[in-house]
Amino acid sequence: MEAILGALAKEKAKDGEIPEAPKLQALREPHTEVARVETHPVPARRIEPAVPGPVVPPRPARRSAWRLRHTLLALSFVLFVLVPTLGAATYLWGKAADQFVSRLGFTVQREEAGPTVDLLGGLSSLSGSSSSDTDILHAFIQSPTLVTELDAALDLRAIWSRGRGDYVFGLAPDATLEDLVAYWGRMVRVGQGAGAGLLDIEVRAFDPTDAQRIAQALLDRSSEMINRLSAIAREDAIAHARGELDRAEARLSAARMELTDFRNTHQLISPEMDLQSQAGVLGTLEEQQAQVMIDIDLLRDTVRNASDPRLKQAERRLAVIEERIRAEREKLGIGQRAEGAQAYADIVGEFERLMAERDFAERAYAATLANYDAAAAEARRKSRYLAAYMEPTLAESAEYPRRAMLLAMVAGTLFLLWAIGTLAGYSVRDRR
Repeated sequence: MEAILGALAKEKAKDGEIPEAPKLQALREPHTEVARVETHPVPARRIEPAVPGPVVPPRPARRSAWRLRHTLLALSFVLFVLVPTLGAATYLWGKAADQFVSRLGFTVQREEAGPTVDLLGGLSSLSGSSSSDTDILHAFIQSPTLVTELDAALDLRAIWSRGRGDYVFGLAPDATLEDLVAYWGRMVRVGQGAGAGLLDIEVRAFDPTDAQRIAQALLDRSSEMINRLSAIAREDAIAHARGELDRAEARLSAARMELTDFRNTHQLISPEMDLQSQAGVLGTLEEQQAQVMIDIDLLRDTVRNASDPRLKQAERRLAVIEERIRAEREKLGIGQRAEGAQAYADIVGEFERLMAERDFAERAYAATLANYDAAAAEARRKSRYLAAYMEPTLAESAEYPRRAMLLAMVAGTLFLLWAIGTLAGYSVRDRR
C-alpha cells in the first residue's frame, strides 16, 4: 500500500501540483492514524463542533504546454484527412466526367383485358401484370447476353471508355466481358415502379445522346425477348391442337387418295349411277329375250320344218341374248360368276366403305380445325407484349457524379478512420 501511495505522490509531484515530501507525509498520516486506531483502541469521546476557518480560494488549473504529441496529432490529421479530402475534391471537380441519365419505364402486358377499357382501367391492367414476367425481364436486363448484344450493336466499350481521362468512373477500353457486365450493373439501374410489375430503368452515359441510344436499344431488345417468349408459349399452347389437326389432315388425304385409286382401277365415277345403267341394260335384254322366245314359239307353230332358217336365226338370237344376260348378271353379282371375277355388288360395297371413311375423315378434320382455331385464338388472347409507359428521355443536364455527397462521404470516412486510429494510439500509450 505504501508503495502505491509513494508512486502516486511522485506522479503528482512530477506534474508540479504538490511537493513530494509533504504529500507523502499527508498520505501516510491517515494510514498511520488508522493503524494506530486499530492497534490501540481508545474510548469514545465527545466530538466538539468544528470552528469554520478561513476559506481558501481554489488555485486555477495550469494550462498544459504544447508538446510533440500534439504536433504529430495535427500533422496526422492533415496528412490522413485534409490532404486526401482535397485530392478527392480536386478529382471530382477537375477530372470526373459528367454523367447524363436517360430514364425509361415499361411493363409486360397481356391481351386478356376486355376490348373496351378506360384510362384508369388500362393503367390498372398495366400494374397487374405477372410478377414472374417482370422477374424474367429484370434478369434479362442484367444478363451478359443483353450486354453482349448491345456491345456488338452500339460499341459500349467506346461509349463508356476512359478517353475523357476519368479513371475512376470510366471503363477501360480493353475491358473484358466480365468487366463490361460489372460496369453495366453500375451504369444501368433497374428498379420497381410505383405499381406491381412496373420497371423503372436509369441508364447513364457521358453523353446524353449515348444514354438515350442505350436506353432505346435496351427497350427494343426487351420487347423482342418478350415477343419471343410469347411466341414460344403460344406454340406450346397450340402444339396439341396442331398435332391433332395434322393427323386428321393426313387421314383425310389418305382416304381421298384411296377413293381416287379405286375409281381409276374400276373406271367408274359413281357406282350408283353405273348400277342403274347396268340394271337398265339387263332389263332391256330380258325384254328382248322374252320377245325372241315368243317369236320362236310362233315360228314353231307355223313352220313344220325344224331346219327352217327363220327358226334357226331366232334361236341364235335367243342364245346371244341369254349369253349377254348371263354376263350382265355376273357383273351385278347375280348368279354364278367366273373364277377371279369381282361382283359388281362387291365393288359397290367397297366404294361405299371408302366414301364413308372419306366422309368421317372430313368431319374429323373439320372438328380438329375448329379446335385448332379456338386454341390459337386462346393463345393469342393470352399473349404478352412489352408496353412502355415512359419512352427513353434525353437529358439536358448532368446528374452524376454527385460530387458534394461523394466528398462528404470521403471526408467523413477519413475522419472516422483517423479518429479511431488516434484513440487506439492513445490507448496503447496509456497502457505503457
